[in-house]
Amino acid sequence: MDHAQQSQYDAILFVSFGGPDKGEDVLPFLENVLRGRNVPKERMLEVAEHYHHFGGKSPINEQNIALIDAIRQELSASGLELPVYWGNRNWHPLLADTLREMKSAGVRRALAFVTSGFSCYSGCRQYRENIEQARKAVGPEAPEIDKIRVFFNHPGFINPMARNVRTALDSIENESGEQESETPVLFTAHSIPLSMADSSDYCKQLQEASRLVAEQAKISKWKLVYQSRSGPPTQPWLEPDVCDAIRDLHEQGESGVVLVPIGFISDHMEVLFDLDTEAADLCQTLGMKMARANTAGTDPEFVQMIRDLISERAFGLSEKTAIGCMPANHDVCPLDCCPAPVRPATSRPS
Repeated sequence: MDHAQQSQYDAILFVSFGGPDKGEDVLPFLENVLRGRNVPKERMLEVAEHYHHFGGKSPINEQNIALIDAIRQELSASGLELPVYWGNRNWHPLLADTLREMKSAGVRRALAFVTSGFSCYSGCRQYRENIEQARKAVGPEAPEIDKIRVFFNHPGFINPMARNVRTALDSIENESGEQESETPVLFTAHSIPLSMADSSDYCKQLQEASRLVAEQAKISKWKLVYQSRSGPPTQPWLEPDVCDAIRDLHEQGESGVVLVPIGFISDHMEVLFDLDTEAADLCQTLGMKMARANTAGTDPEFVQMIRDLISERAFGLSEKTAIGCMPANHDVCPLDCCPAPVRPATSRPS
């Protein structure tokens, strides 16, 4: 069967956040990220130092290239001979440039895989807005783009994460003789403003994904926490912060902790700095052992999930794979899905 001829789409668009490749890219990249947002300049410079700590290069680009290569191989092996293009929200290759390339290649309709498994404005609707802005920039005959549904409760995401959690748990030497499953587990996700969380299913989806992973990994002590907040101190964001949660565990007499970046699919800057550097330094200061579970990355089952999600839309399959208490998410977002949050007034320096 020639899947490509029967597919409703003639290309795949891999859409990601983007990240700098070298030191001089860091501030222009962060200015793109924070444009229109009320984030103090001090916070931007602080985040810039996170990138400079790693030589000014974000790991997300190489990780995206590896995942794109894996998707291409998986599609080809499945008989889905669809080209895969890559466009970012905040840095090169930018979405508009990629859509121009697709238009020149004759692509009329593409299916977008966005590297966010959960629904909120910044992880869902904003990407759809970015794509529409890019289409307008390209002009007439820009490719039509549909977005693949979020996958927080797909077994192809849950299973690899559960395996990664077990590996992290097993890596902690428990000097007290307790079973590894008694080591507390903190599932971490990017904090967002409460106004954004209240208008989406972000928290509910994160809680369900964490529950499914904990159940499969046979974890009894776990909690969902947040990281990487960037707004002004006066703006309420999701809590507790991962470092505050670690301090609480220490006060409760815990000697170790496993961190699970459930809200991310690759080991990019928020994982490497906020968890592997800041949280790890805190644990060392407190005398606690810490292990961090890997993200899904290029796990074969995760890559197969992406292929399956593509097939769902490309061939109009009615059966949607999902596990747990929540159904598979909608294919087409309703008009009121994940609206933009109400941002606090910005006071501009004179």
